[in-house]
Amino acid sequence: MEFDAADISRQADYEPPVSGARRSLVEQYYKTLDLTKWEDARKVLKVFENVLARLEHQMTVSSDGLFKELTEQTRWNFENLAKWLRKDGFVYQNERLVTIGRVPTIPQMKSLAVTFDAPYLLQQIERMERAIHDDPWLAIGTAKELVETTCKTILNDRGKAINPGWEFMDLVKETRKELRLIPEDIPDAAKASATIRRLLSNLATIVQGLAELRNPYGTGHGPEGKARGLQARHARLAVGAASTLATFLFETHQERGETP
Repeated sequence: MEFDAADISRQADYEPPVSGARRSLVEQYYKTLDLTKWEDARKVLKVFENVLARLEHQMTVSSDGLFKELTEQTRWNFENLAKWLRKDGFVYQNERLVTIGRVPTIPQMKSLAVTFDAPYLLQQIERMERAIHDDPWLAIGTAKELVETTCKTILNDRGKAINPGWEFMDLVKETRKELRLIPEDIPDAAKASATIRRLLSNLATIVQGLAELRNPYGTGHGPEGKARGLQARHARLAVGAASTLATFLFETHQERGETP
């Protein structure tokens, strides 16, 4: 029921190498999914979210008498599923699954990198994601590179020449101009366009600013042994801003085709 509700189809003729009718049924649903794509992963997370909510509700049943064994089994199921989801970076709170220690837009960026056949972009995303906690300086530097690669990929796809002398903010500005951003049929398009461009510029400024702040503390600039410098929270800010900006630009490019 939960898989159907999440709009996940089932490959009924698939015979999975597992025992048990219920497990086999679940595997037939999994078979139709590509979990490297955020769209499919999000559907599965919705299933898990609903299952956890249902289990949580069942645990409110009285633990006395006949219901005691059922309640204990339900609690074990709930805690076990929640434990494995935490290992994948998700925690169940207030009937919702939320990410922990990750940036929500990263899976979307991975999906877009695959869609646009951009293996180097995918490498940057994975490097940035791994470095958030272990090497915040690297994550921040890679966040800036991610936006640069995104802009260059979009401009190349649209046949726009790239000036080797452009700085980071120039690249973002030229990409915004090339995408036009606001369809002409939206009322008061000029005002909406100006607002969105300002928001995108602010995101780019955050990435640029953190990259500049990284310089005095970066691995190539010899910080003193006890220097704390930039931390994971700074890296998440840079990665979040870069991923949000890059995702919006890529999705706009995708929606409008590769030519203006």
